[in-house]
This record gives sequence, C-alpha cells and structure tokens, in this order.
Amino acid sequence: MKFMQRLCRDQSGATAIEYALICGLIAVAAVSAMQGIGDQLSTTFNSTSSTMANG
Repeated sequence: MKFMQRLCRDQSGATAIEYALICGLIAVAAVSAMQGIGDQLSTTFNSTSSTMANG
C-alpha cells in the first residue's frame, strides 16, 4: 500500500512521459513536413530533367 501512495506522489516519471510525448509529436510533425517537401522536390527535379532532355 505504501508503494502505491509513493507512486502517486512521485512526479518525476510524469515529467519524463510528458517530454517523451512532446518529442514524439515533434518527430511526427517533422516526418510529415519532410514527406511534403520531398514530393515537391521530386516534381521539380522531374520537370527540370524533362525540360533539359527535350531541349
């Protein structure tokens, strides 16, 4: 019973979990942004390649 009371009062674990969740959300946002930028770059390079090939 004392273990449960001590566990409920301990805040250090909660802070670590909050930081982990924030880092996870930032990682998801970064990956999503990079995928969008990657698609745009691919389109740009394909267009440039076609233009150069056709003269």
